[in-house]
Order: sequence, then structure tokens, then C-alpha cells
Amino acid sequence: MLSTIIEASQNFCTHQVREECTIKNGILQMRTLIAYIDINTQDTKEYRVYIASDKGFMQKVSHIFLEEDESDEETLIDMTLETANLIIGSAKVIAESSNNPYLIKTPHFEKFDSFDFDYDQAKIVQLKDSAIMIAIKELNVQK
Repeated sequence: MLSTIIEASQNFCTHQVREECTIKNGILQMRTLIAYIDINTQDTKEYRVYIASDKGFMQKVSHIFLEEDESDEETLIDMTLETANLIIGSAKVIAESSNNPYLIKTPHFEKFDSFDFDYDQAKIVQLKDSAIMIAIKELNVQK
């Protein structure tokens, strides 16, 4: 699942933001705008996918979609939710063609702060001067 979300993130950076990106392991160690979308897989597993970005990344998105050079925090939150929806929605389409379909729920904004949530896997999509992070946590793990 992470691979399809990373592929969708790379596509977003290349085709929407129009910047090349590289993929790194780890999490962003700074204040980020954090949203999540819950996903249900065909095999009845549920995951929470976090999308976290620095303010610079979301400001780029805001400039592209709204033509705003300096967005307020409320607008950046809206852009975070929209970006999460676009990336995870695109990943859903990619996953359908790979025989691993899933259903996505509504995105929720969590906070504008340090990422301090439990996660199983995480990757950073690094652009020249900004970044977005994808982290996944399985929610219904059997103990």
C-alpha cells in the first residue's frame, strides 16, 4: 500500500507541483500540517494514512490551486485536506489496477505541529526546498 501512495505522491509532485522529488525513509522532524485518511482494504484491514507537510509545500499547492502567494493558516489546512484527498484518491486508482483495491474515507485535519503519532511505515517525498511525508498505521491489529 505504501508503494502506491508514494507513487501517487511522486505523480502529484511531478504533475501538479511541477518539481522533481526524491524519496527518503523517516519522518519530518519539524512543525507540519497533518491530515489523515482511513482506508479499508479488501481483506478487511483498516489503515490510517497520515499526510504531513511543511508549510512551504502547502503554500506551493495553495499558489497552484488558488494563486495565493501568502495563504493564511485556514487556507493551508484546506489545502492539506485537498492534497490528502488527491494523493490517496490517486493511489486508490493505482491500487485497483494492481489487484489490491481499497476504499477511502473522508480526510480529517489533525494539527499543525510536530508529527508524534504511532506509525508502521513512513517515507518522505523531498522536493528542492519543501517536503511531504506519508506515514501508515494499521488500526485493527490482532494481539
